Amino acid sequence: MKSGRKPWSDSVRRDYELLIFDWDGTLADSIGRIVEAMNAAAERAGEAPSPEDAVKGIIGLALGEAISTLYPHLDPLQVETFRQHYADIYMALDQQPSPLFEGVVESLDAFRAEGYRLAVATGKARRGLDRVLKANGWEQFFDITRAADETRGKPHPLMLEEILGHCRVEPARALMVGDSAFDLQMASNAGMHSVAVGYGAMSLQALAEFGPQVCIDHFSQLREWLAGSRQVQFQGR
Repeated sequence: MKSGRKPWSDSVRRDYELLIFDWDGTLADSIGRIVEAMNAAAERAGEAPSPEDAVKGIIGLALGEAISTLYPHLDPLQVETFRQHYADIYMALDQQPSPLFEGVVESLDAFRAEGYRLAVATGKARRGLDRVLKANGWEQFFDITRAADETRGKPHPLMLEEILGHCRVEPARALMVGDSAFDLQMASNAGMHSVAVGYGAMSLQALAEFGPQVCIDHFSQLREWLAGSRQVQFQGR
């Protein structure tokens, strides 16, 4: 999207029951830490660091697939070694879990109070997701969470299909919120609407190409949009 003041999307909205969120770059401000850990792992594995934009471009994929995308010459054993380096480094950096973006806690509490069902669909591994959920006191907060190492990775729709099945919600009544092309592609593949956030891994200009219902650049704008406030405007990126 071009810079300047832009109104909310005029796309027809539905009455959603279920809101599904990506974690890194959507709920948690962890992108910088992921980039740092990936390039430190590359150095430990004897590989050249990748440009920041390249690392951001693979955020959302399952870790092994992300590494193979950045370093396609690595064989499976080398990918696994690299993956372990990354996991060790990220855990060391993330002793204090990455903070949630401004407005996330208040908005999620409001969504629950308003009757929405909430879920997480993330490229994180289950161990990492459980750790950050515990750190935020959210072990029982979401109806269901799905991690990349227990299902098919994004943009395959299985992760969302499992969430929909657990919640017994039709795709037309669910909304995926994410900061990467993989999130939006996954939603499309599952027959769902999506919302693009522009403060994470990818710009709103890039994400707009994947057909989200609306693009936002602050998490609290999701609640305003769902409430039907088309007059509120935001700064496009």
